[in-house]
Amino acid sequence: MRNRGENVTTGRTGVRMGPGEMVQAAAMARRFYLEGKSKIQIAEEFGVSRFKVARVLETALERDLVRIEIRVPAELDAERSDALRARYGLRHAVVVESPADETDGPDPENLGAVAAQLLGELVSEGDVLGLAWGRSIITMANALDRLPPCTVVQLTGVYDAGTADRGSVEAVRTAAAVSGGEAHPMYAPMVLPDPATAAALRAQSGIAAAMSYFDKVTVAVVSIGSWAAGISTVHDALTDAEREHYASLGVAAEMSSHLFDAEGLLVGRDLGERCITIEADRLRRIPEVLAIAGGLRKAAAVDAVLRSGLVTSIVTDTAAADYLLDSTAPMPRPALDRADPEAARGA
Repeated sequence: MRNRGENVTTGRTGVRMGPGEMVQAAAMARRFYLEGKSKIQIAEEFGVSRFKVARVLETALERDLVRIEIRVPAELDAERSDALRARYGLRHAVVVESPADETDGPDPENLGAVAAQLLGELVSEGDVLGLAWGRSIITMANALDRLPPCTVVQLTGVYDAGTADRGSVEAVRTAAAVSGGEAHPMYAPMVLPDPATAAALRAQSGIAAAMSYFDKVTVAVVSIGSWAAGISTVHDALTDAEREHYASLGVAAEMSSHLFDAEGLLVGRDLGERCITIEADRLRRIPEVLAIAGGLRKAAAVDAVLRSGLVTSIVTDTAAADYLLDSTAPMPRPALDRADPEAARGA
C-alpha cells in the first residue's frame, strides 16, 4: 500500500510524477487535445511560458497520461497507403482491404466506391472532370453521392463486347447529374479498324466537341489493364496477330489505349492512331490524374503505369500494394514532376 504523499510512477519511462504535476499535465492536455486551445492560451491560463506548456504536453505523451489513436475505417489501410504514396511520389494513394475471397477476378467493387469518395475531395467547383472507360470507373460513377459543380467529359471511346460492362457514356451523364454540370459524352468505339476510320470519327461534330475539352480537363480518372485477355479492353478488341505484335514490343500495361513496358515507357504508339482517346501528352498536362486498379493480376501493370509519370493518385487494394511495396530498389518517384521516363533517358 502506498504511503500518503508518495510519488506515483506511470507510463512507459517509469519516471515518477508527483500528484501536482500529474493533475496539471492532465489539465493542460485536456485543454490542448480536447478543447482545441493553443499553447499560448494555455500558458496564459496557468501563468507559465508556452515553452513550459510544450514540455508538459510532451511529458504527458511520454508517460502515457495521454494516448493518441489514429483511426481510419477498417477497410482502409493507412500504413500501406502512406508507404505507396511515398514510394512513387504520388499526391494521394488509398489502399483498401482486398476481399477475403479474392481470386484472379476483376477489380474489387469497393475500389470504385472509395474512388467516388476521393473524387469528391479532388474536384472543386468549376473544374473539368474527365472520365476514361473502365469497369471500376463505371462503378465509381454509380457510387457518387456528392460532387461540386463541374463539367464532365468522356476521355475515351467505349469498348462494348455486348455485355453489361458497357456504360462510359452513362458514367459521364451520371457524374454530371450529381454535380449539376454539363455532360460531354462521346458516342464512339475506343478501337477502330484503321487510322482513317478513327480520323473520320474524330471529325464528327459531337466527338470533336467533346475532344475540344481535353486541354481544359483539370481532374481525370483512368483505369489500368494488364496485357492479357479479360484484363485489358484494348487487348480484347484486337486480333490475335495484333496482340502478338504488341506483346513482342514488351507491353506490360494498358491505360486508355496507351501501351507501356515494365519501365513505364510508351510503346506501340501507332495503336493510338486508330483509337478514340486522349493523347498521353495531354494526360501528362492534367494537374490530377487518378487511377483505379487492384488485384494481384494487375499489380505489375499498375507499377508500369505509375513509373510513366502520367498518374498522380491511385486507389488500389492490399494485394496490389504488397506487390508494389515488395521491392527495395530505389524509385524515382515520377509523379512528383510528371516527367516522361523516355525523355529522362535522352531518347
